[in-house]
Amino acid sequence: MKTLRLLLFLPGLAALAWGAVLFSEYAFPLRPDVFKTLGWLAGGPLVHDLLIAPLVGAVGFTLSRFLPERWMTPVKTGAVLSGVLTLLAIPLLWRPFGGARNPGLHDADTVTGLLVSLGVVWLGVLVAALLRRRAK
Repeated sequence: MKTLRLLLFLPGLAALAWGAVLFSEYAFPLRPDVFKTLGWLAGGPLVHDLLIAPLVGAVGFTLSRFLPERWMTPVKTGAVLSGVLTLLAIPLLWRPFGGARNPGLHDADTVTGLLVSLGVVWLGVLVAALLRRRAK
């Protein structure tokens, strides 16, 4: 087991070292955008740990207390998928309008796409919960 862990650890350590090399090539010589990048690298984990994780924990706890058992798994799955889809859409929702465009990515209607995707997810939640009820 220790050998397997070591075999999994070494490529991860190599990837971390390679990432440090690439970041140092980007960061030096120092310029203003490097400090913005450092703020982004530090800000992401802080926002997650101080805001997102407690909110998700509170929602999950609340769902587990108030939902009937047949609805728990589909609703929790729908909540996780909704969160992931929303996090993926945030960069495109906050993009500067009129800026440089990436054809095929930024020219789509992100809001409509997100709303349709969330609608499909929650329709699936409804169908899964109702099918579970009939199966029992």
